[in-house]
Amino acid sequence: MNGETHNVKMTNWEVFARLVRDAKPIYGWLLLGALMGAAVVTCAVIAPQLLGAAIQLLYDAWAGERPLAGLTDALLPLCGGLAAVYLIKSALEAGKMYLMNNVVSRYYTCNLRISISDKISRLPISFIDKTPAGQIIDRIQEDVSNMGGSIHDIVDVFIMGFMQIIVIAVMMLRENWKMGLAVLLLMPLSILISSRISARCGNYFRKMFRESGELYSVVEESYASYQTTKAYNHEEATIAAHAAINDRQKDAEAKAIFLQGLITPCITAANAIAYILVAVIGGYLTVKGALGVGAVVTVLLYSRQFSSPLEQIAGVMGSVQRTCAAAGRVYELQDAEEEKPIDGHLTGTIKGDVEFDGVNFSYDPETPLIRDFTVKVRHGQKVAIVGPTGAGKTTLVNLLMRFYDIQSGKITIDGQDIAAVSREDVRGLFGMVLQDTWLFGGTVADNVAYGKPDATREEIITACDEAYCDHFIRTLPQGYDTVVSEDSINISGGQKQLLTIARALLANRRLLILDEATSNVDTRTEILLQKAMDKLMRDRTCFVIAHRLSTIVDADLILVINDGQIVETGTHEALLEKQGFYYRLYTSQYAV
Repeated sequence: MNGETHNVKMTNWEVFARLVRDAKPIYGWLLLGALMGAAVVTCAVIAPQLLGAAIQLLYDAWAGERPLAGLTDALLPLCGGLAAVYLIKSALEAGKMYLMNNVVSRYYTCNLRISISDKISRLPISFIDKTPAGQIIDRIQEDVSNMGGSIHDIVDVFIMGFMQIIVIAVMMLRENWKMGLAVLLLMPLSILISSRISARCGNYFRKMFRESGELYSVVEESYASYQTTKAYNHEEATIAAHAAINDRQKDAEAKAIFLQGLITPCITAANAIAYILVAVIGGYLTVKGALGVGAVVTVLLYSRQFSSPLEQIAGVMGSVQRTCAAAGRVYELQDAEEEKPIDGHLTGTIKGDVEFDGVNFSYDPETPLIRDFTVKVRHGQKVAIVGPTGAGKTTLVNLLMRFYDIQSGKITIDGQDIAAVSREDVRGLFGMVLQDTWLFGGTVADNVAYGKPDATREEIITACDEAYCDHFIRTLPQGYDTVVSEDSINISGGQKQLLTIARALLANRRLLILDEATSNVDTRTEILLQKAMDKLMRDRTCFVIAHRLSTIVDADLILVINDGQIVETGTHEALLEKQGFYYRLYTSQYAV
């Protein structure tokens, strides 16, 4: 699946409209930014008027149409006003930039990342199983950053830019409609060219982001399996895979940026032609005496200001395509189907009777796995689940824990259908020790207390002592306060497994799931561990999944599964006497 969702693809306009709609919590800040932008535009409109008036005074004095006396007094207010306008304009632009960068963008992106994090917590395990971690990280980091930057552009370029275009167009037409029309007639042509080019940009930006997600996945996998890569001398192959994706991303990005770079020159060329036309028409009208020099200068300044927002908007149009591609990927994640919340709760004191009644399940509808599975487990029983790889052993645990929901049938605990109660209630009944150990970045004590955060230090030490890991913990540099993580090199795989077993011991849940719990423990430790487990499993329902059949010879009930169905049930001795499927599994492991 590679992280792709099956949602209907949104058009760029739909994505852009949703982007604006999702910015509703910061509309107040955006409005303030827009008002500051309007004030900047006002200053930009006033400045050419003042400058044009000052130049007209100088021209009239030079042409002898007004006396030189009093010229300075007439110019000082205009120059002072011009200086004040530019100072105010600069202060407003700096304030608006600070507001947008330090308040709006950060606030928006922070909330968006929190929203995505909350969304992921509501997604089913199946989504996480099928989506590479690199894809999710790429969307949270790169895509959200692009979206945050676009909010800045919406106010800074689109709102302010269009406002400036309209106001300046009106002012040019008021000064002289002929010169103003020469500028405006070229605007549709530049917009048409820009829109065509930006549409092509969007296709390449979408491809670039898709390859970027793949690149994140390769990098994440490379570091996660660093030792394996080294052990098999797989560095060259990893580098080749990375290079291939990187080349595809580079090619898409180069084409997108090249096309994006064409937009501004096209706008600039059109504006340069307009500027020349204004100068020619203004010069002709001035020679004919139909227009003053000051008015020509004013319109020339307006035409230059008119081109600036057009160039900015043209430049942003390519960025909008990048943003829409990024936002589309984020919205696909946000629109992914969530687990349906269930408000029901388990009632009464749970003993631990578990029943599978006609359960059917498959990860892929075209490939049935668990078929008409029925079994009853009494509380306090130790139930072993054995079978060849792919038989469906771990799938049963996924169904018990509500990581996946069954297609038909029913699973009950103490007669209560677990499909009718909240997943949190169901999962709160189970302690788990999985084949793949997991430690988070924290102290040894914090890791052991993961399932019981309020545990005392004495309780933690007792659990570790029962799991036979107290001794090696005390040999660590800071003992129980030693900081460890999943990739800690100062703790072996077997020791990590012991810590996760101590975690389950401390949690002390009514039901236990041990999925290959002793696979990473040496034989001597396994014997000691079995004794500790016997104490823990007393009066508790326990499901043990194991390939090493020596660990489940004392199970109260052994379920032998093949192709998603129970083929044999019974105790170890009874199953050996049958000399059936279990007998063949057992003898294949221990026959000399």
